[in-house]
Amino acid sequence: MIWIRSAIFNIVFFAWTTVVVVVAIPVLAMPERAMVAYARGWSRSVLLLLRVICGLRYRIVGREKVPEGGVIIACKHQSAWDTIAFFCIVESPVYILKRELLMVPLFGWCLLKSGMIAIDRKGGASTMRKTITKAAEKLAEGRQIVIFPQGTRVAPGVKAPYQPGAVGLYTHLNTVLVPAALDSGRFWARRSFLKKPGTITLEFLEPIPPGLPRAQAHRLIEERIEAASERLLAGP
Repeated sequence: MIWIRSAIFNIVFFAWTTVVVVVAIPVLAMPERAMVAYARGWSRSVLLLLRVICGLRYRIVGREKVPEGGVIIACKHQSAWDTIAFFCIVESPVYILKRELLMVPLFGWCLLKSGMIAIDRKGGASTMRKTITKAAEKLAEGRQIVIFPQGTRVAPGVKAPYQPGAVGLYTHLNTVLVPAALDSGRFWARRSFLKKPGTITLEFLEPIPPGLPRAQAHRLIEERIEAASERLLAGP
């Protein structure tokens, strides 16, 4: 049954997303906020499809820990779900994402128009400087910067190093950073066809105030996210 539901979801998801992207062409000529609102509608529709077709729901814990306005959110990354859901969770997210996604016809244009920050993973210090500049602009607009500190999807229970991007943004932008943990990989695994029924939990953790030394902030980001992730995986 899970195979059938997953197959139906995949067919509907790709067909629906293609329609949404094509219809978005006129929105490309509108202000950025119009594309953000449009993306939120797409996100809601996908989460609805997951609930109706696959029986996959989600819940948010600790939403009150995310301050209003501009903030950095450093979130665990286990599933494609994580790249969809934040439009329904915070007011105006800006994902830090790989530059290759901008090459996808039409879809990449929509990402760019909605203010996403694309990076060259091999760009080194130059990429970091550009990312900091763009992130500062988005924070000034009151948007929420969403970054996956390990830089890629990591399966539940697997250890992977935390890259310097999240703490670099925190240090240079001198703002609050909210760590976040989740267990999406239990239900929609990396590169997996199957979407299992259940409830994904995304938990916002204790914010890290601005001004801490870089090494201390890096340690706190990793410790808080990993401890919460292990706790979520040990749950039902």
